[in-house]
Amino acid sequence: MTDSISLKAHNTFGLEHSCRALFIAKTTPELSTFCQQLYLSNQPMLILGGGSNIVLCDDFAGTVVVVETKGIELRTTESDYCLAVEAGEDWHELVCYCLDKGIAGFENLALIPGKVGAAPIQNIGAYGIEFKDICEWVEYLDLASGERIRLSVEQCEFGYRDSAFKRQLSGKALITRVGFKVPKVWLPRLDYGPLKALKGPNVTPKAVFDCICATRMEKLPDPAVVGNAGSFFKNPIIENEQFQTLVARYPNIVGYPHGRRHTKVAAGWLIEAAGLKGFQVGGAAVHDKQALVLINKDNASSDDVLGLARHIVDCIFKEFGITLEHEPRMIATTGERSL
Repeated sequence: MTDSISLKAHNTFGLEHSCRALFIAKTTPELSTFCQQLYLSNQPMLILGGGSNIVLCDDFAGTVVVVETKGIELRTTESDYCLAVEAGEDWHELVCYCLDKGIAGFENLALIPGKVGAAPIQNIGAYGIEFKDICEWVEYLDLASGERIRLSVEQCEFGYRDSAFKRQLSGKALITRVGFKVPKVWLPRLDYGPLKALKGPNVTPKAVFDCICATRMEKLPDPAVVGNAGSFFKNPIIENEQFQTLVARYPNIVGYPHGRRHTKVAAGWLIEAAGLKGFQVGGAAVHDKQALVLINKDNASSDDVLGLARHIVDCIFKEFGITLEHEPRMIATTGERSL
């Protein structure tokens, strides 16, 4: 551990804030022991994977724990591939591992930044697939009791960018391992965006993977080059009646059915339609290729990022009557806060 250390290298937005102490956990036992000790001593604690889904709003007045635990166990049944993966494994590297092993089902989620242990919290998703579609169980440490608990996919209460880990288990659970199950008979999901062009008898998991990677690299900035936290806003879910009213005013608005009574609206379309693509506050800007992404364009401060995000929320509400919700976690001095 080190006193007062910079967190710039530990958040993909590249924001310059610090913490009082930093601990890098390489094994699950040391991760579990250290985090429970911090929890029971009532000290502020921030558990980080890749730091790809956070906005540091202030210096953190506590200990940051970086999860770097590794390990993938693979077993097969007659019909399925089953994997048990440690929380510190890189998500995209897991997708590549599966592809190399001939395991299909993960490819739509290629190039999503972050670690495996963070994936259940947000129920990450892209191109027609969500984490819950391939998850079998999530194992976590109850920080108060020290008990190791395994929840089935149903018990995790997954929703759109939501889970029990964001609600009743927030701040109480340390995710340590994740279990996946995908069928040996591949069921491709090709209904979303550029994947529609792949339909045909010769489509392969590798073709889907390559299409997703090419699409993401074209539209989304590499955090190693331009600081960002990926998609900054959730796609809002509104009543069908409100969507039809908006269609009358904006015939090109992009939305997708979400159950029988609701429509999921493309937040990126809303931001672009409001004329905010490229809009800048201080060193933070709306990405000029994908309006859903905010970037650290020029040594942005956290105030720049937060000011830009609030401006977008205000503009979208005034123009469309829709309130956008941020996707990244906002980290303040001692824990999470709202925008």
